[in-house]
Amino acid sequence: MSEKTAMDQKIRYGIIGCGSMGREHILNIMAMDACVVTALADTHAGSRGAAQALLQGAATQPIVFERCEDLLASGLCDAVVIATPNFTHAEVMRHALPTDLHLLIEKPLCTTVADCQDLVQLEAARQAQGRKAIVWVAQEYRYMPPVAEMIRMAHAGDVGRMHQVAIREHREPFYPKVSDWNRFNANTGGTLVEKCCHYFNLMEFILQEQAVRVFASGGQRVNHLDERYEPGTGPNGQTTPDILDSAYVIVEYPSGARASLDLCMFAENSTDNEQIVIVGDEGKLESLIPSLVLRHGRREDWGSRKVWGQASGSGRGVATRRVWDTNIRYAGQHFGASYIEHQQFAKAIREESAPEVGLQEGMRCVAVGLAAHRSIESGLPVLLTDVLGGAPVSAPASLLA
Repeated sequence: MSEKTAMDQKIRYGIIGCGSMGREHILNIMAMDACVVTALADTHAGSRGAAQALLQGAATQPIVFERCEDLLASGLCDAVVIATPNFTHAEVMRHALPTDLHLLIEKPLCTTVADCQDLVQLEAARQAQGRKAIVWVAQEYRYMPPVAEMIRMAHAGDVGRMHQVAIREHREPFYPKVSDWNRFNANTGGTLVEKCCHYFNLMEFILQEQAVRVFASGGQRVNHLDERYEPGTGPNGQTTPDILDSAYVIVEYPSGARASLDLCMFAENSTDNEQIVIVGDEGKLESLIPSLVLRHGRREDWGSRKVWGQASGSGRGVATRRVWDTNIRYAGQHFGASYIEHQQFAKAIREESAPEVGLQEGMRCVAVGLAAHRSIESGLPVLLTDVLGGAPVSAPASLLA
């Protein structure tokens, strides 16, 4: 097959889970060349209907299923996006991995390390049997244009040796989901898994190291305190939401580098919800979202007016520019990051190359989030080996009760 023919190969997608994130995936796929949604599956009629409405004008109308097993066995798809509630990921993946379909699984991979480890082993066993299709864990933050550019620069040595990564997210509370399933730790894995596993993945990707120890402090301070649900709505008979809404997390790495997360989910008034900072011994990079601003300064230029290709600047030796990728056809909820990730996923399928984010990476960022929850509960640092190794105790005590 010629290179042009391979890159023009049409990819048929199935979507398992048609809630808000599943529909976001549909919109990204619709914006791409030679990609078509041919099948949908969701147990919730309202979500299925909303997804069908998005595709009403499409040349190919998808076949709709209630059960994921029926979609997987339909022969209608080349690739499948799994965007079901967190606590269902492991079960859906156990049905999907025995197939020869390419898989894009939403973060977090699972809500427990035990389930993550099981999927890693299942994929390895299937590969040993000849499975060649890729399995990709969605981690879109690394593809946001200013974030991708700052990572490129950091890896090129523009700040020297990296020592610190700081991520701040100040935002609104969790969005409503079907039956408010995301109000309960047992369903999500906890806020630092559900919301923040992509930040822990981003930290490792930036530093090119794997976390070794986590220390965290956090709690449920403002959000959902007065909400009550009918018995049977929440898992294990829970009627009161227990998800934390604010935390500080420090993550340590073998080289001595450190990363921090500052999360607040009752800070709607922020101009830039997210700020990512990389500091090395020679300079600093800073990315701001949604303004899409990237700042760069080198210590040797401190106090000067030197900036990128210009004679003017801040007077502190800091260069500032807005970063965007004009190839993005659909910006969506993640400032084009999901579109770029889908482009890379499709490219890997067509070129038969490895996924950029595999199951091992998906497992590790879940483990860091769970370690942070354990640290909050114990008040002590938690080693990643205690979360990933030994007996598969894989959740905070509150999730095991």
